Amino acid sequence: MTLKEISRNKAFNGHLIKYEHESKELGCTMKFNVFLPENASHGKVPGLYFLSGLTCNEDNFVQKSGALKEAAKHGIALIAPDTSPRGVKVEGDEDSWDFGTGAGFYVDATEEKWKKHYRMYSYIVKELPAIIYQSLPIDENRVSIFGHSMGGHGAITIFLKNPSRYKSVSAFSPIANPINCPWGHKAFGGYLGNTNKDQWKQYDACELLKSFDGKTLDILVDVGTSDSFLEEQLKLDQLRDAAASVDRHSQVNVRYQEGYDHSYYFISTFVPDHIEHHAKYLK
Repeated sequence: MTLKEISRNKAFNGHLIKYEHESKELGCTMKFNVFLPENASHGKVPGLYFLSGLTCNEDNFVQKSGALKEAAKHGIALIAPDTSPRGVKVEGDEDSWDFGTGAGFYVDATEEKWKKHYRMYSYIVKELPAIIYQSLPIDENRVSIFGHSMGGHGAITIFLKNPSRYKSVSAFSPIANPINCPWGHKAFGGYLGNTNKDQWKQYDACELLKSFDGKTLDILVDVGTSDSFLEEQLKLDQLRDAAASVDRHSQVNVRYQEGYDHSYYFISTFVPDHIEHHAKYLK
């Protein structure tokens, strides 16, 4: 698969590069950003995927989070993909901000209308990594994943479903129990259908945590106490309860940060903690 370089900017002695490629999984042209630290010019470096939230694309995190400086300090590559297929023209995909374009929810759709293009789970887990490891100096044996909101949901569920692929996981304000919140009902009902709601559980962090039978976990989660979505959409108490129900309470560290909201101001405040958390496992 051929990568086309769209732009390159020097930052913190490394480079932020935007690439474009044709995606077979999504049936469209996709873009993503990669920050390669200075040491990537001398050999392969560890990689850290960031999955963004609703309405975002591949640019929001790298431009607003302040993460490039932290990644450069630790010699870690950052990979920031888009949040949905683009330009596929499925009827209704532009009708609302929380479903369709910019809102792929990191699932593989099974409903007839959406299943051809809305395959963000397979894109993030399979197709994009295969392209990256073939083309860029990133060590596929040293990668981790984190995200925000919808992307926090994506990061935790992808990690729990593929624990051998990733060294660590963390999240900002994740949608932790989507089968029990309005955003999740809309997304899962649309992409996966309402006939068999048991299918939804494979993309729910709380359900996956309760059935997880793998290694000792170290999940870091930050959420602001002034986040307007905290009670109705994010359901972080349910994540802590799920961890406690399987004696993993100490393995899921949910930090309620006083006065912070859902924005990139919040992310930029705590992104050093998160990259340091991953650096422990990636170095």
